[in-house]
Amino acid sequence: MTGDHRGLVAEQFGEQARAYVDSAVHAEGEDLRRLAAMLAAQPGGRALDVGCGGGHVAYAAARHCREVVAVDLSAAMLGQVRAEAVSRGLGNIVTREASAESLPFEDGGFDWVLSRYSAHHWPRLCKAMAEARRVIRPGGVGVFMDVVAPAAPLLDTWLQTFELMRDPGHLRNRTVAQWRQALTEAGFAVDKVFEGRIRLDFQSWVRRMATPEPLVTAIRLLQAKMPAEVAEHFALEPDGSFQLDVATLVVKAV
Repeated sequence: MTGDHRGLVAEQFGEQARAYVDSAVHAEGEDLRRLAAMLAAQPGGRALDVGCGGGHVAYAAARHCREVVAVDLSAAMLGQVRAEAVSRGLGNIVTREASAESLPFEDGGFDWVLSRYSAHHWPRLCKAMAEARRVIRPGGVGVFMDVVAPAAPLLDTWLQTFELMRDPGHLRNRTVAQWRQALTEAGFAVDKVFEGRIRLDFQSWVRRMATPEPLVTAIRLLQAKMPAEVAEHFALEPDGSFQLDVATLVVKAV
């Protein structure tokens, strides 16, 4: 038996920290380009990257912000981010080990709160959004990017199952409606929602998390049992590769 959920997530990602810095899925994407354009249009602010992982949001933001604070549960991941920032010549990135649900920052100290591919590990999304709202100034902008769950229960069940089998630190992909509710309750006004799809190469997907081989086999066996409508939705390929729904929610602090 392992420790608590927070410890499990930190351990999982600490062991694979470099893989997330090098991951093409995390280093690229239309959502990251869109974020960079938004930051470029309003340069000079102070940004918080919550659940920074391999740091790709922080690297993008650092080119347009006076300071970026990258927060993560994993000390090993933060170490990789610091090293990568140095190698890229980005001297305005600082790191802090902390939880999204308990941010160690003053009220209203940031112009931007950003997060990408992290919130599906957070036990209490509403609490995390309340913290995000607390640390951002009135009128500040939040940009939250993640895999989102389909509204249909059948599709949602399959998604959460194979996500958890691959990564024991996975908690839940929320629907866009659940995101909207959490953000609104926290005191954000939802400005724009961009929805899309990403393709995940199966072997890269499991290798990045170092999923044990018995679980890799189990996922493939489960994929073989997928009902036709599930396989169609996730665009399942013969080698196990598939597609997921993603969303970027752009909000303003009110």
